[in-house]
Amino acid sequence: MKKTQEFYMGKPYPLGATWDGNGVNFAIYAENAEGVDLCLFNSIEDDGETIKVRLKERTHHIWHIYLPDIQPGQLYGYRVSGPYKPLEGHRFNAYKLLLDPYAKAISGTLHWHDALFGYEIGHKDEDLSFNTTDSAPYMPKSVVVNDQFDWEGDQQLNIPYHESIIYEAHVKGLTYLHPGIPEEIRGTYSALAHPVMIDYLKELGITAIELMPIHHFIEDRHLKENGLTNYWGYNTIGFFAPDPRYAASGFLGQQVNEFKSMVKALHKAGIEVIIDVVYNHTAEGNHLGPTLCFRGIDNASYYRLTEDKRYYMDYTGTGNTLNTRMPYVLQLIMDSLRYWITEMHVDGFRFDLAATLARELHEVNKLGAFFDIIHQDPIISRVKLIAEPWDIGEGGYQVGKFPGGWAEWNGMYRDCIRDYWRGTERRLAEFAQRITGSADLYKNDYRTPGASINFITAHDGFTLEDLVSFNEKHNEANGENNNDGDTTNHSCNYGEEGPTRNPEIIEIRKRQKKNFLTTLLLSQGVPMLFSGDEMGNSQFGNNNAYCQDNEISWLKWHEKDGQLIDFVKQLIAFRKAHPAFSRRRWFQEQPIRGTGLEDIAWFSPDGNEMKDEQWNEGYTKSLGVYLNGMGLRCLDEKGQKLTDKDFYILFNAHDEELEFSLPPAKFGNKWFKILDTATDDGLLAESKDIYGPADKIRMTGRSIILLMGEHNLIDNNQPNTLPAPSAP
Repeated sequence: MKKTQEFYMGKPYPLGATWDGNGVNFAIYAENAEGVDLCLFNSIEDDGETIKVRLKERTHHIWHIYLPDIQPGQLYGYRVSGPYKPLEGHRFNAYKLLLDPYAKAISGTLHWHDALFGYEIGHKDEDLSFNTTDSAPYMPKSVVVNDQFDWEGDQQLNIPYHESIIYEAHVKGLTYLHPGIPEEIRGTYSALAHPVMIDYLKELGITAIELMPIHHFIEDRHLKENGLTNYWGYNTIGFFAPDPRYAASGFLGQQVNEFKSMVKALHKAGIEVIIDVVYNHTAEGNHLGPTLCFRGIDNASYYRLTEDKRYYMDYTGTGNTLNTRMPYVLQLIMDSLRYWITEMHVDGFRFDLAATLARELHEVNKLGAFFDIIHQDPIISRVKLIAEPWDIGEGGYQVGKFPGGWAEWNGMYRDCIRDYWRGTERRLAEFAQRITGSADLYKNDYRTPGASINFITAHDGFTLEDLVSFNEKHNEANGENNNDGDTTNHSCNYGEEGPTRNPEIIEIRKRQKKNFLTTLLLSQGVPMLFSGDEMGNSQFGNNNAYCQDNEISWLKWHEKDGQLIDFVKQLIAFRKAHPAFSRRRWFQEQPIRGTGLEDIAWFSPDGNEMKDEQWNEGYTKSLGVYLNGMGLRCLDEKGQKLTDKDFYILFNAHDEELEFSLPPAKFGNKWFKILDTATDDGLLAESKDIYGPADKIRMTGRSIILLMGEHNLIDNNQPNTLPAPSAP
């Protein structure tokens, strides 16, 4: 690189570094800055920039310049000057090299050093002091990339919610110990695209993989100094850049193409890619955090500040909150989302602590600017938008309150199903709501059952194996004296804490895992599995393994439970084959034309329909559910009326055996038992047990039995149309 660089005025858009084949246009938003310098580096090891160019052109609040002859792979950063007045919200410090907020690739990782802070560590005035040590030697660098890629006609898959089976996974944790993947690519995007991994996901029946954060993130200093790391990655600093730690091919832009290749391979297999995004805060922390990007570019614009502008609003527990009230900050988020859709071909997003994005002043406002913009955007509004519908601020628990077009992680489903199966009293009425799609949360807002993302476990909390093995969290390895992580786990160990050799406890745990998985995959709504639950993976009782980049978090493929995997495969295939369990419309509990029966009916163990007073009796933990296969009220893809078999599901959450009576003949003359979680048979292709009206069935304690009717009562004289739709 020349020691001097020819340059032109450039253009204010697009923001970031844009290579046009001849050179690169650089543009950065910094409203309150007094000066911006572009710094170019020859290599990541350089202690200082080779060239520093002052940006003299400014259009509105955007500084810009064009440099001819610059090529993809060029390393760069910014130094931004202005007032250092923390009491007024300004923290400019030109001694600090800053990442480009629009960088599409970032090379290297942060090397913690006091120079990364805008103030003198240990000074009596703390962040009111000023640090003059150059931070460039310790900073990762932004990278100019070439956006060209041969997608070979690839497009988003647009799988509807009611057909979706979501699999939450960590790029490294899912693949790092897989014996069928070459060692040199384990833990990377390439490993996810490997045929062994794709074949596994396809055979399991997954339609979408939801990846924990892959945006470039920062590892917390206190974790690094204690020999730990931010494994989960909820500490973003680059909203456009795939993290190079998950790349096998290189870090000078190669990680971008590797991610694209992964998406293309998964799409060819019919699997969508959803990414977990963290737009609620950044890795720069509170007022005592480092100066890495936004803080040094324009602190007062990018962050929500308190009335005392020295400090930050913190709705996330991480020290800061992005200021989505500012147009350019909203633009940053929207540009990032559109980039991942149009350039990276992802199929949707799961928004971490999404309630934070809705806060315009203090309260959560679902009609806030963020949602307005999402709703009207012709690109973003058409992909899957999944909210984690809470944050830690006042009024932050917003399950069921997001607007139309959004799906939500249904935390109420998780807690209710866990409580039901451990025998908690007075959960039966809510259990019925949750397994039928949570109409109490979503129906009145004209949403469908697909708005409910149902899950038993996720990355945050116990795995399924641990849910049935531990009464208490065991997070000692995190170094916080077991004080971190949620203390309310709705779990049960059934007699012994942790691993056991007691055959009775082993049997109960095995049955409970099957009960949880069966409930999840037979519930209305969208099922989400946490990776490893299908094989009995344990985190040894750690319910907050965010800092454990080791065998606590990695899937232990050598210990997988093959029988449980087969059971999950059968369940998923069964769900896909039977639309009765993935309805697009709500149950109406009204007679279906041609059958005279309701679309759903509820029964007590004596074979009689449930009475109102029975729903909230504390001792009631068992029920039967009738699903009318003629009551789907939908057309299939060919415009034909959609129907299914009739089903009868028996749930017994008592710890003792119970006798159930089947309902009278009008609900079915012949029932075939096709599933019993108390046996090792899994789903039966041919049932050995056949029952008639009012027959008795003895059920093992803590078990599920699924019965399928012989046929439907179909009135062939009825027209092939649906009744006029009512509100969903």
